[in-house]
Amino acid sequence: MSGPIHWTALIVFFVFLIGVTGIGYVASYGKATKVKSLNDWGLGGRQFGILFTLVLVGGDFYTAYTVIAVPALVYSVGAYGFFALPFTVIVYPFFYAVMPRLWTVCKRQDYMTAADFVHGRFGSLWLASAVALTSLIAMIPYIALQLIGMKVVIENLGLGQGNLSLFIAFLLLAVYTYHSGLKAPAMLSFGKAIMIFIVIITAVIWIPYKLGGFGFIFSAANDSFAAKGGNTGLTLHPAQMLPYASMALGSALAGFMYPHALTGVLSSSGSETIKWNAILLPAFTILLGLIALLGYMAIAAGIQVDNSSDIVPALFLRMFPDWFVGFSFAAIVVGALVPAAIMAIGTATVFTRNIWKALFHPDISPATESKLAKRASVVVLFASLCFVIFLPTQYAIDLQLIGGIWILQIFPVVVFGLYRNRMHASAFLAGWLVGMALGTALTIATGLKPVIALHFLGGTYTIFIGMITLVLNMAIGFGGSFLLNLMGRKPADDGALSGLDAETV
Repeated sequence: MSGPIHWTALIVFFVFLIGVTGIGYVASYGKATKVKSLNDWGLGGRQFGILFTLVLVGGDFYTAYTVIAVPALVYSVGAYGFFALPFTVIVYPFFYAVMPRLWTVCKRQDYMTAADFVHGRFGSLWLASAVALTSLIAMIPYIALQLIGMKVVIENLGLGQGNLSLFIAFLLLAVYTYHSGLKAPAMLSFGKAIMIFIVIITAVIWIPYKLGGFGFIFSAANDSFAAKGGNTGLTLHPAQMLPYASMALGSALAGFMYPHALTGVLSSSGSETIKWNAILLPAFTILLGLIALLGYMAIAAGIQVDNSSDIVPALFLRMFPDWFVGFSFAAIVVGALVPAAIMAIGTATVFTRNIWKALFHPDISPATESKLAKRASVVVLFASLCFVIFLPTQYAIDLQLIGGIWILQIFPVVVFGLYRNRMHASAFLAGWLVGMALGTALTIATGLKPVIALHFLGGTYTIFIGMITLVLNMAIGFGGSFLLNLMGRKPADDGALSGLDAETV
């Protein structure tokens, strides 16, 4: 959507965008000379405390596209769009139970990625390469979605397609990401958190006040869904309950398998820092619930758009003065810069460590490894930029949905690999291959939808494809390992876990 240029909003937008990103660059500049290795560049030297880890993990887990996409889904289908809330409720007990243990192993063995851990745990280059490849292909459309969120905002400011502005913004991002690594987006995360909280809290107070209260908002949304019919409404329909639950559970299990999420975890200073973050991060879920309500507010405000992604920008343009619109749009774009930078860093680290070094140049020096990762981050960002400019938006969204199903296939070896058991790399490689192939095939067969309807015992059950493929993946992996153990085949030594259970993690 592109209309007349909103000059006041545009000026305020660029003032805050340049100001906040500039502060992030300057704040990280003093530490740039300490970036001597990939560990310093990609994980910030593993030195972030509770507060830094909180805004860093929150910044890359709750992305700018969330601010755009969740209200758009709620606007379109109602209660079903709230599946992101139970997903983020489920994920933190898992985060508390698993991630401190993963951090302890990775810190001791100097692992920087999930593929590093899998290689060390199972002794299989092939299985580690499968994990690395999965991480890479799942991330490009995810980064592209952050750009799409930025593009939607820029277009609503009246700047046409916004390609030039996107290029300028990501040139700035690439420069300070290349220069300082994770330290720059970590600094920028503070600005993002403050700005987003101000915008959303203001919105959920001001917009209901202008519209006549939440009673009117929910009544208008209910009437709209009743007129629309189908599986829409303020509450879930019976047919939506299983896909809603399976999407929430599958998304929770997949969430911290992505390279950018693991980067935030492994950059922390200790396992206790991670536990504290598991306790504090649910505060962001409260914010997410308020963000989702913007979808209902847009219905009550009578917003009509051709593309549902324009819902939040159109609502803000309708309800706020231009100066606050500029500030809000800057907050959303800064909210895209942070996760996009962390995603690029995490993806570049995986490529450098687990593809280039592991498969082609195992004797690469630490200095060269760091330089290569920096260059790879720029390539990743540029590839994502091209993805947005030259491919239809819907294509990126569809691929990201497939990406969630793909990344879920590394869950068994990463999570269960943290515990002592007789797991065989060959069995879990076969499970991964079947999960990836079947997940891709089913998603294509359903028209690039993340759920599939299964017909058996006279009923129809719609379920998240990722959960089907994960169960099959695990059945093959554990079943194959059981048979190999019966045959007397010894699994790889799990020396990476030596002494772990005697420690407090």
